[in-house]
Amino acid sequence: MKILFITANRVGDAVLTTGLLAWMVEHYPGARFTIACGPYGKDLFVATPRLDKLIVMKKKKFNGHWLDLWKQCIGTEWDLIVDIRNSIVSRLLRAKKRAIHKGSSGAHKVVDNGAVLGLNPPPDPHIWITPEATREASRLLPDDGTPILALGPAANWPPKQWPVGYFIEFVRMMTAEGAPLAHARVMILADAHERSQIEPLLQSIPEGRRIEIIGRDLQTAAACLKRARLYVGNDSGLMHMSAALGTPTLGLFGPGYPDVYGPWGKNCALARTPETRAQLIAKLAHPGAREPNLMDTLTVENAVAAAKALLARTA
Repeated sequence: MKILFITANRVGDAVLTTGLLAWMVEHYPGARFTIACGPYGKDLFVATPRLDKLIVMKKKKFNGHWLDLWKQCIGTEWDLIVDIRNSIVSRLLRAKKRAIHKGSSGAHKVVDNGAVLGLNPPPDPHIWITPEATREASRLLPDDGTPILALGPAANWPPKQWPVGYFIEFVRMMTAEGAPLAHARVMILADAHERSQIEPLLQSIPEGRRIEIIGRDLQTAAACLKRARLYVGNDSGLMHMSAALGTPTLGLFGPGYPDVYGPWGKNCALARTPETRAQLIAKLAHPGAREPNLMDTLTVENAVAAAKALLARTA
């Protein structure tokens, strides 16, 4: 059986499709998979069982990346094509069966993705990790019994980034003597280009307790996240990765859509600003506004309370 899986481009969206892929791996034990994805999320799929080919679609002018995908797939008669992108390509290939995403219903993305194959309840996202990444995580994070607090302090849009100073105070409160993660090591995860925006946080953590996973591939990041006692971060791909790995995950939300993009799983929780999305976005339209921070009304105290409750629930 040959299955073509066309998944999302962005990391977070791609993670939220992995439950569908994991369900097919389990329920079609003889199937071989070809996966088409964007360049940013490709590492998420390299360890997929029975993977025949990983096609990385780099965006080109005039939708040339879709033409490239068609050329690479036209020679195969597919038993099943699952297309999360609702692309024309899946309709122009030979296939015995097609399952195509029809668009957002307003439900959580995981629910909408599960509906592509008629799965209710939807399967939870899942990330397979390579042995190489596991070994690298063991090297970076020796298992000495010290808990690890993982942080995702960056964001791809500045208004939805919790202020770095808040992260600094959060770490102080959560790792102080008598706190739930007293003396924990602090693991910071980010892309290489995001280092400058989180530098004050890095400098606030003593070198002996600081772990920097910055500019690393997603397989290494995933293997490290799996070892954390708690992950706290902005609405991002890292947040969804942590949730998919089963790590207790606290997502920090302001102007995002937590009902649609919140962290998915039994070990997850949310902390969000008190304003509605409309009230937050209105700040951007204020005369003279230059991307004000829309997360500063989420207090450190509220985030700490949510983190403590999540730790107690997942103990």
